[in-house]
Amino acid sequence: MDVSQRYREAWEGFWAGTSDEPGEAIWDADPSLSAVPHSELLLPYADAGLPVLDLGCGNGTQTRYLATRFARAIGVDLSHAAIGHARRADPDGVAEFEQLDLTDGDAVRALHERIGDANVYMRAVIHQSEAEARPAVAAAVATLLGARGRAFVAELTPASKAVLQQAAEGPDGPPKKLRRVFDHGLKPASATEEEVPDVLRAAGLTTLDSGDTVLPQTENLPDGSRIDLPARWFVLAVG
Repeated sequence: MDVSQRYREAWEGFWAGTSDEPGEAIWDADPSLSAVPHSELLLPYADAGLPVLDLGCGNGTQTRYLATRFARAIGVDLSHAAIGHARRADPDGVAEFEQLDLTDGDAVRALHERIGDANVYMRAVIHQSEAEARPAVAAAVATLLGARGRAFVAELTPASKAVLQQAAEGPDGPPKKLRRVFDHGLKPASATEEEVPDVLRAAGLTTLDSGDTVLPQTENLPDGSRIDLPARWFVLAVG
């Protein structure tokens, strides 16, 4: 299956309207708050000599850090505009970037055939995918891992909705970066508590480790504190 045209256009529109300024996308946190601690959770289970694939890489902030921890880092995203941002932000070619629809099984298999088994880093992709596409996204993770790869997957939990609601109820309404997410019809934290582990399990993925965390954002609540969205993380293998 492929994602719907509406969903594709929503992401293309979001990234086309985003500047190259770091942190303009609300989830574009510094790697010290994202890929750095996440790598420390993944690496005890993973072979760093394998490539790492950053699924839903956006403008490539996390991918460029992952390239310092793994033999090769490739960021993929549904949006052509996002890949453009990522390449402009990486003039030295520290990482590689390409457009990929994770629900396109043929394209996912072709990527696996080209690079072999790989590790996967995926932050907050399943929860905002269209409900009918979530099993295909999880299946893409399994395909890309093969027998030797390991995945780190972090997804927002429904508790994030209350934090986003709090952020939206400030005296001036939602902060600018959050308003842009809503304006483009993107729906954060729309998966249920058990839906994410269920779709991962159904894709043939085994949880090696998991825990609760938050995904820091680049906007603040009305009281000035940073928006930290409740999330759950999983380290996964096939089988």
